[in-house]
Amino acid sequence: MAHTSSRTTIVFIIVALVCAFVPAFSVVEAEAKSLWGTCLLKISPKCALDIIGVVFENLTITDACCHDLVQEGKMCHNTLIKYIAEKPHLVAHETEYLTKSDALWNHCVSISQTA
Repeated sequence: MAHTSSRTTIVFIIVALVCAFVPAFSVVEAEAKSLWGTCLLKISPKCALDIIGVVFENLTITDACCHDLVQEGKMCHNTLIKYIAEKPHLVAHETEYLTKSDALWNHCVSISQTA
């Protein structure tokens, strides 16, 4: 049962990412589109999904993805997490997700500083 829930969540996340990046599915202001385009160039899709998994699924992240996250930048990280956390079925726990997002950022910065 938990496995099905995880698959459903992963599918939702992928759909949310597609909707975020395909203008036909999402109305996004020009400034936000530019930021998303800039952020997407700095991080691999696998690491983006790993980051989302840490914040929304309590998964773990590799040191390599932590380095990518720090390279991506705090503004890109915050934009991605806030966009997903504001979805109707997640918004009730938005504060929790943003707290986890900050904890992930701090963890990754400490990992990057020791390398």
